[in-house]
Amino acid sequence: MANLSVSDSLVAQRDVFGNTLVELIDSDPRTYVLDADLANSTKADIVARKRPDHFLEMGIAEQNMMGVAAGMASCGLVPWLSSFAVFLVNRDLDQLRVVVAQPKLNVKIGSAYTGILTGMTGKTHQEVSDIAIMRAMPNLTVLAPADGIETRLAMLAAQDWEGPVYIRLTRDPHPSIFGADHNFEIGKAYIVREGSDVTIMSTGVQTVRALQAADVLAAEGISAHVLHVPSIKPIDTAAIIAAAQKTGRVVTAEDHTIVGGLGGAIAEILGEHAPTLMRRVGIRDVYGESAPNAELLEKYGLTPAHVALAARQLLD
Repeated sequence: MANLSVSDSLVAQRDVFGNTLVELIDSDPRTYVLDADLANSTKADIVARKRPDHFLEMGIAEQNMMGVAAGMASCGLVPWLSSFAVFLVNRDLDQLRVVVAQPKLNVKIGSAYTGILTGMTGKTHQEVSDIAIMRAMPNLTVLAPADGIETRLAMLAAQDWEGPVYIRLTRDPHPSIFGADHNFEIGKAYIVREGSDVTIMSTGVQTVRALQAADVLAAEGISAHVLHVPSIKPIDTAAIIAAAQKTGRVVTAEDHTIVGGLGGAIAEILGEHAPTLMRRVGIRDVYGESAPNAELLEKYGLTPAHVALAARQLLD
């Protein structure tokens, strides 16, 4: 799969999340959705309307919700949690660690409103350290799909995966890059653009901006090789090494802090197996603020232009 382009059609991952939950309930009656009083924002309210017998409103109590999910999983059910990432990652971290991750229970965590584009909610509701926290926790699988199509496929894969899975989801409609023939697998990275001068590795919806950066570079005669890494744990070590060695220069890009995120994971792999000149594009160890999306992307250096700039710097 290579040389993908950015579609004009916009799809919100949270809409796909709600509709796919209904699909999962219909295909596997063990599936239940637990919501922390944010269903109208996460779109878990689609389940509340269409499959109310499989929807449990837990109130503003994520710690308790995680414990209930653990109990349900221990009885053979498949609970899906629905709340904002900032609460699922931080408020109930102890419960996740002790009652879900340590016993490796089959709990699925649909983490909404990740990154800085959260509808101008500001730093209290922006979660930009979740990849670092979740990938450091034993037994936890961490996924960050790029678009609506991959969101659905990642959820289907998570349903079949035995053990806790954390899925990183964004709020607003975003362009698509994958087609219906996309073959998503947990643990696999995907070449979405072939190139020879510099490699861009990205995850989640930032891959859309990475492809747009590749277009900017192509107009300047620079050939960018783009690797999409939706499975952050387990991670496709072989694909990362191969993509780095293809050009000898790596830019990582993510809507997440550069501390411990995708860039950190790739630096660890390349440091051990294939030392490579690299730059990390991401949040520079700061909190965000409330502003429209375009302004936030510009201020925190996540635009295609910023990714392209990092690539040029490696080529100078």
